[in-house]
Amino acid sequence: MITVSAFKWVPPFAQGLVRDLRVRWALEEAGLPYQARLIDGEVQRSADYRMQQPFGQVPVYEEDGLSLFESGAILVHIALKSDVLLPTDEAGRGRALSWLFAALNSLEIHIQQLAEIDLFVPDAEWAKLHRPDVVKRIHQRMGELATWLGDRPYLEDRFTVGDLMMTTVLRILRHTDVLDAHPALKAYKERCEARPAFQRALAAQLSAFQDATPRGN
Repeated sequence: MITVSAFKWVPPFAQGLVRDLRVRWALEEAGLPYQARLIDGEVQRSADYRMQQPFGQVPVYEEDGLSLFESGAILVHIALKSDVLLPTDEAGRGRALSWLFAALNSLEIHIQQLAEIDLFVPDAEWAKLHRPDVVKRIHQRMGELATWLGDRPYLEDRFTVGDLMMTTVLRILRHTDVLDAHPALKAYKERCEARPAFQRALAAQLSAFQDATPRGN
């Protein structure tokens, strides 16, 4: 049985965004059963967990003696098991993987900066000064992505792991109105979120928080 580590509790602003969601969604799309290993702060800091995830983050993916960390690497591993997530032709596979890495390297690094400013240090003077430049850069990237997307339903000719990763990155902006300026991207995100596999993955992650308390985190 595949096991995916996830937090027992996170603050409300992070619920539905923690990166185990990416792995849960991929597994749901691929039709691969899994179980969640819910961890608290004590486990997160433990030497045993750091042997699996050097930075103490989630998710850790375990399968038949294999242990992986970093959501991007885990998604590639899962996608290689399923033609739902990766086309079978070499060119299609390469394009899908290019979009997965574009989501992480060309967009998330900027979007995550904005989230960290807004959610952790909104009143810091340096953050107030830096935020406009971050937002400007994000809008530039959003415009470039929207130009590529055009009137396509997905980034390529079908849904792939690239769309999955891109959607989870765009969701980080949910506390802002940034996507309102890019209606095609907003519709694209909502289209991907409407997939039944996403809805199952999101419900599974959120269910862990319903009766949880912040103690131990």
